[in-house]
Amino acid sequence: MSEARRSARRSAKTKNTARTAGKEEAQDLNQQVQAVLASLERLGSWRYREGLARYGIHVTKAFGVPVGKMQALAKRLGRNHELALALWETGWYEARMMAAFLDDAERVTPAQMDRWCQDFDNWGICDTVCFHLFDRTPYAFSKVKRWSRRPDEFGKRAGFALLACLALHDKQARDEPFVEGLRLIERAANDERNFVKKGVSWALRLIGRRNLKLNAASVAVAKRLAASSDKTFRWLGKGALKELTSPAVMQRLETRNLKKDPKGAKTS
Repeated sequence: MSEARRSARRSAKTKNTARTAGKEEAQDLNQQVQAVLASLERLGSWRYREGLARYGIHVTKAFGVPVGKMQALAKRLGRNHELALALWETGWYEARMMAAFLDDAERVTPAQMDRWCQDFDNWGICDTVCFHLFDRTPYAFSKVKRWSRRPDEFGKRAGFALLACLALHDKQARDEPFVEGLRLIERAANDERNFVKKGVSWALRLIGRRNLKLNAASVAVAKRLAASSDKTFRWLGKGALKELTSPAVMQRLETRNLKKDPKGAKTS
């Protein structure tokens, strides 16, 4: 047998081995997905499923599993990017919640973030994905800027929910991206849609609770909104102003500031 024929046979054998391995991996992943769905079905209840609507979560594919039980299941399974992607594609409410708990932020891509954002159809999924996964990615601030301009209600909410989660979780971020976030907030403050305006309010309040400098900037925005003739502006502004100027918030910020600067200098 010529060397060329032997080389061709080796190449064909390698391809067949890789194809077989790929099929086995796909079968294994499918089995994992089915096992998770079966577990969610066992954990679900019709009473909890019916109760989702009372919280503004309207979904057609749901088992009715409390969040705590989903998180406990996710903890047992551990991080698994491929499983998270596959669970998301099932379209089940709880499976998508599980995807947020299971995915690895270091493996999340900008394209994946956009695909999932397009699928957001209720605030529960939107906020959970932003709170537990997307705000840990290096692309988070760029998505805030992009999604805050989306026309759909939950896609736009995602922009501000993500901004709120960054304000809460990213302790190393500088003030500048949050100052830019305040500009996005003021621009979107007249959106009357319930889940958008609540997301905008959430972001404004959490930015104002990061430090004294951002509190002052957020209070200035809140005052402008509160003085507006637009009812949505006023709702956002008055609510944020009441919280961000409250003695409890101011005391926490002053204490935090003193820990950073024991001499009492006003730092950010």
